[in-house]
Amino acid sequence: MGSSGWIDEKSESRLYVGNLDLRITEASLIKMFSPYGKILSEDFLWHTRGPKRGEPRGFAFIQYSTKEEAKLAKEKMHGRLACGRPLVVRLASEKCLEEAAKDSSEATRKVNKAGVASGTSAVTSRSTKIAAIKNKLKALEEDTSSVKKQKQGESISCNNSLDQSSGTRR
Repeated sequence: MGSSGWIDEKSESRLYVGNLDLRITEASLIKMFSPYGKILSEDFLWHTRGPKRGEPRGFAFIQYSTKEEAKLAKEKMHGRLACGRPLVVRLASEKCLEEAAKDSSEATRKVNKAGVASGTSAVTSRSTKIAAIKNKLKALEEDTSSVKKQKQGESISCNNSLDQSSGTRR
């Protein structure tokens, strides 16, 4: 899919980091993810208008120098507690694919409700549904494994500075 711009080398080494607590700063995010490789860039997203203007949006993107570093960071950080919240860490390309599958399944559902479905759209609908089910199963597996990791692993506290605690509660 390289020519369409959806998945390329850059997006394979770019991570989506979600479910960020509002107390997590850009510096603390970089500190949490820097042990896993060289960070080329970090995009911390902020609200730009409305009553929440200037507040963090709760997600960010981190660009590593290689896809191997990004995958390692994903494995180590997905589900880790930061300020009492489990981090959601995915490759940015996975996020794009999930949204595309969701959008196409919603469009297919609308076409089917309108009664305009033909034989080819029924096939598309079936394959879209299968893809959506596979994505859901994968997400459930990741959630289950992250809960196990949380019980066994470390958590990140959210006091003046984010540091790794050794499983003791404060």
